[in-house]
Amino acid sequence: MRNFLTLIVSVAVLSFSGCSAVGASPANVDSGLEGKDVSTYLTGEYMSVSDASDRLALAGFEILAKYPSVKKGTTIVFTNEDVKAEAAKPGRAYAAALRLFVDDKEKMISFANPVYFGKAFMQDEYNHAVFNSALESINSAFPGLTPSVDKLPFDDLAGYHFMMSMPYYADQDLLGKPSATTADAVAKAKAYKKGKAIVFELQLSDTSTLLGYDLGKRTKKFVKKIGRQNAALLPWTVSIENGQAKALNAKYYIALSYPLLDMGGFMGIATVPGAITKDLEKAFKK
Repeated sequence: MRNFLTLIVSVAVLSFSGCSAVGASPANVDSGLEGKDVSTYLTGEYMSVSDASDRLALAGFEILAKYPSVKKGTTIVFTNEDVKAEAAKPGRAYAAALRLFVDDKEKMISFANPVYFGKAFMQDEYNHAVFNSALESINSAFPGLTPSVDKLPFDDLAGYHFMMSMPYYADQDLLGKPSATTADAVAKAKAYKKGKAIVFELQLSDTSTLLGYDLGKRTKKFVKKIGRQNAALLPWTVSIENGQAKALNAKYYIALSYPLLDMGGFMGIATVPGAITKDLEKAFKK
């Protein structure tokens, strides 16, 4: 992590460049969002985890997990068939996990915007009809949701990185050597701690599975430090494709989930990205 701190300080001396993006792709043409900001979250009036889950189910969503992401706070992970079909494409598994954070302490709920994260994770394969439809279903089931102050330009999401020399979506962590098959790698993860670290398992195809993963107790405390309101980023997810387990680089995913976090905030959690990678590697060492 000393290298990470050095990188941050060095870049600060050079210049703070903010987020960057690759050019808009033809897939974005019909989104109507070019040149506009997209909110990271949609917040609403408090309701219980049970009530929120019931509403999601009635709206046609499949509940994957109800995870205690912070003290007095729960992340509900959910999906639907159309989103799963998109996420089954090579390298896109993370897009399958839609998220709702229910905060029993602050008495509010917060959805991770499917359009925001869908565009970031699907890149040039983003299908606006699918992810916007998921958003519309959420808005219908939970009327009165308000866009968060957290936001980024739509055109920047596919090529997002926090700043110069920081990772992009494609710069993912390889978690151990590949297994012969995806099923073998999933079995390896389940064997670690007798499967207690696995929050959910979602098979997307014969060769692709997405796992929800419970980070270590000390590691996941970073959410409390930089903002419990965005705790929907937990549980972390692991994509296993063709036997190779991967995870989003923590510097990328944290920055994407906390677009208001500045460089000073990152320096305050400088040891966290490395700790996350170590937590995830443990299940795939052998």
